[in-house]
Amino acid sequence: MSTSEPAGRGTAVVIGGGMAGMLAAWALRGHARRIIVIERDHYPEGPQFRAGTPQARHAHLLLEAGHRLLEQMFPGIRDELVAAGATMVPMASGLRWLGPAGWMARHDADIAFLSCTRALLDHVIRQRVRAAPSIHFEQGTNVVGLTGGPYVVDGVRTVARGTGVRRVIDAEMVIDASGRSSALPRWLEELRCPPVAEERVDPNVIYLSRLFDRDPDTDPGFGALYLQTRAPLHRGTGSLLPVENGRWLCSLGSMAETEKLSGEQGFDTLLSRMRDPILRETIAGLTPAGDIRGFRPGVSVRRHYQRNAPDGLVVLGDAETNFNPVYGQGMTAAAFGAHALHAAVAGVGGIGHDAARVARAQVAAVSRDPWLMSAGEDARFPQTIGGPSGALARWQHRYLDRVLSHATHDAAIAAAFTRVMSLLDPPTTLLRPRVLAPVLLGIR
Repeated sequence: MSTSEPAGRGTAVVIGGGMAGMLAAWALRGHARRIIVIERDHYPEGPQFRAGTPQARHAHLLLEAGHRLLEQMFPGIRDELVAAGATMVPMASGLRWLGPAGWMARHDADIAFLSCTRALLDHVIRQRVRAAPSIHFEQGTNVVGLTGGPYVVDGVRTVARGTGVRRVIDAEMVIDASGRSSALPRWLEELRCPPVAEERVDPNVIYLSRLFDRDPDTDPGFGALYLQTRAPLHRGTGSLLPVENGRWLCSLGSMAETEKLSGEQGFDTLLSRMRDPILRETIAGLTPAGDIRGFRPGVSVRRHYQRNAPDGLVVLGDAETNFNPVYGQGMTAAAFGAHALHAAVAGVGGIGHDAARVARAQVAAVSRDPWLMSAGEDARFPQTIGGPSGALARWQHRYLDRVLSHATHDAAIAAAFTRVMSLLDPPTTLLRPRVLAPVLLGIR
């Protein structure tokens, strides 16, 4: 049975109602007559965690490039989030950042990141999206397959959770934004589509996180804290981020991790692996505001749907490229993808197959640099499976090591590196003369 006019003309289906799905639906407003978001969960009424996003209980931040795009898409959203408890943390003055070579130098930069729980960010954006008259939601529904054939996708097959009612929804465009657990490769195989090329990197990461009540009478001397690894000697990473309701969110990670760490003992083990005691000292004596939560994100994958996906299909967010979460790129990359989708449908003038082809190419283009950055860093650990290797990768690592060393005392280089990590500038900007000359010549 179909819920749309024949062949689904004018209808776009978005699989997944998380961050990437919400942004995709919003990006299609004004270009699709009807946008149907299919979400397997039922949304909570307020900013609460839900089962379908287990990663949401861990540190999330929206980088400068991401919240600039979010403000462009949803004017006033930054003020709305801050009013709801989010914090804008200036990268130069508010973040204490221990890089692989030492503490980042103080520098002048109009760059910040937005810090709050993922639950709050999802809720505020969801409220905006659900108010759009052309966007409709089917909650408590699983997508179990696609309709069409090897060359064209023209709809989805669904099953309602609980009742088992099966439906077919025709669509002119199908967007998979279902995240890391996307079943799209299997669905395409069922349609006898050729396999999609993949790049895979497995850094074997584990995370443990806990909320703490902040002490309003104590100034820790920073707005947020970020401790990076120093491969291959150290594999622990930690962050302390301000979130709503007067709390800190402490997330600890470990690379190349094979131990089954959990609970208080696991949390203390990861704390002991931090390169500096500042994180342990800051949370010592604070009151926990929740249980310790664990998460293994699994293998990072980049899928090249731009090469041979069938017409009518676009893939966004973690379903297209998912990263090691330690670098904080995921939500900003999802915003890049949604912006690319909007540019494609606006440029073509609709949601047809031409728009889908353009969107796939543009989404792949905007996910390339974040992927190269995260995969390149993961490859520093000898236990990592996959990732760039060879002479070029070794040269890049050596050069970046020198950049990071200079960033501990050279404000200009620290500022340039911060812009790259904030996804405002491509990594190639670190090869410009202002950075290249002092790094290669050893000028201090």
